[in-house]
Amino acid sequence: MSMGDSAIMLRRNFKHTIRNPISVFNAILFPVILMLMFVYVLGDAFSVGEHYVDYATPGMILLAICYGLSATATAANSDMTKGIINRFKVMDVSRGAVLTGQVIGSMVNNVIAVAAIVGTAFALGFRPSASLLDWLGVAGLVLLVGFAIGWFTVALGLFAKSPETAAIGTVPLIMLPFFSSAIVPADKMGAGVKQFAEYQPFTPIIETFRDLLAGTPHTGHLITALAWCAGIAIVGYVWATSTFTKRV
Repeated sequence: MSMGDSAIMLRRNFKHTIRNPISVFNAILFPVILMLMFVYVLGDAFSVGEHYVDYATPGMILLAICYGLSATATAANSDMTKGIINRFKVMDVSRGAVLTGQVIGSMVNNVIAVAAIVGTAFALGFRPSASLLDWLGVAGLVLLVGFAIGWFTVALGLFAKSPETAAIGTVPLIMLPFFSSAIVPADKMGAGVKQFAEYQPFTPIIETFRDLLAGTPHTGHLITALAWCAGIAIVGYVWATSTFTKRV
């Protein structure tokens, strides 16, 4: 796979994203609106043992990553169903670069969205105790989560029959953080939902963000989060590459 081809695909995908105001809104502005809504409108309704903005920010970081997934899945599907891939083949563009460009493009969107969320959190009074090393851990985990979910989302997009079904296919991923510890602690949820929240993949990832931002890294949460990221990335990569090979 050529790094030059991957860079070309990344630039192409990024230009498509910024030319689509709906994608920009969903990926960057809507998570900020959600944060303002939960902290300003609903924050006083939750008893979480600390300032709600401090509790909510780690979950909002994951929400910011998830809310750009629809555009990634739709873009991957459009390339597959509208004949763009065949044009790239004629141009001798690396097959792997097409998929890698989508994943890296998704990660770039994630970084921008997370930066917007963190900036908003500081404006709302967020004051973490994280050290420089903890912040580097947060940044690394953002990239790792984005990489893992990016491959899984590209796989969903390639598997779907149309851009519309690709977008719908990402809805469970977008909704999953709401059934985790992102908004309220899992132990405050009802029976059934509590157990689901405790054992689904996003909760340990959010708790790892929370631990790092509080300056108290927890090995158990971190190992579980890394294991989920590795599993999701492997499944997504294998699914995406095999689907891509079959369809082209």
